[in-house]
Amino acid sequence: MFQLLRAVVNCFFALILLFSNALKAQHLDIDLLKAINPQHPNSAFWKATTDSYVIVAATASMGSLAYAFISDDQALKYKSYELLLGIGITVVATEGLKRIVDRARPYETYPNDINVIRLSRGQSFPSGHTSLAFATATSLTLTHRKWYVAVPAFLYAGGMGYSRMYLGKHYPTDVLGGAIVGAGSSLLSHWLTKKLFPSANTPLPSTPPAL
Repeated sequence: MFQLLRAVVNCFFALILLFSNALKAQHLDIDLLKAINPQHPNSAFWKATTDSYVIVAATASMGSLAYAFISDDQALKYKSYELLLGIGITVVATEGLKRIVDRARPYETYPNDINVIRLSRGQSFPSGHTSLAFATATSLTLTHRKWYVAVPAFLYAGGMGYSRMYLGKHYPTDVLGGAIVGAGSSLLSHWLTKKLFPSANTPLPSTPPAL
């Protein structure tokens, strides 16, 4: 367990190093953002995408857990626990990194270059919307292992990251950091769930044929 925690801490420091290196190439970060962020970011589609992150994560986790209890599906309960744990780890890790790095929003640093519809509170790195979307997508992929689950989930997560740049709320490196934090948190949750609920990995005994 100690080795796992140390690995997680190392990953977080690697993210901070990634951010520090990105600062050295700040012009690349802001140039790419300016290419994505339009002068009037008024797309209803991208606004709806960015506003849906809490609803999608809550529906996927709490809806799955509620259905698992209603149907008394033990396997689905374990999958729901894994998704909830992944989301919890993501929120803690994201908020921790935001406080450590303390990066200003791009429209605060470049008010004449980046256009926004409404301002946001909090720090910029990593993108919380993106980390939550990738945590949800990764957990759904790990627990269901179906292409028709993975493809839409990651398309949505990628769209979420793009929407944050389109709306001028985050740099590309913020989105990349959010994707790493979200996916990494879900991988950690997947490992922890196997340790906490070992019976979830044990196949149910087959029913003997009727005589």
